[in-house]
Amino acid sequence: MILPWDGGTFKLTLQFTEDYPNKPPTVRFVSRMFHPNIYADGSICLDILQNQWSPIYDVAAILTSIQSLLCDPNPNSPANSEAARMFSENKREYNRRVREIVEQSWTAD
Repeated sequence: MILPWDGGTFKLTLQFTEDYPNKPPTVRFVSRMFHPNIYADGSICLDILQNQWSPIYDVAAILTSIQSLLCDPNPNSPANSEAARMFSENKREYNRRVREIVEQSWTAD
């Protein structure tokens, strides 16, 4: 089964403060995204980056969590209400929009 995000190349920034690993890094998509849990500014609504953070998480764990969030959004906690509504009500159109973002990611700087 091909997932709509497959093959995309997306840029993120991870900013670590002196409080890391006791506080999570600030993680943001630089690439344009269309996803129920990603804000317009690229910040990510993900529990382990907020209230569920633990010092046991390393960069690999953060990236793995973001990867699974892409394919398994939480429409009940929307950062992008249009994407959340489309994900719930019109999956086909949602997948089409995601494929557009994926294709743009191939040519973006």
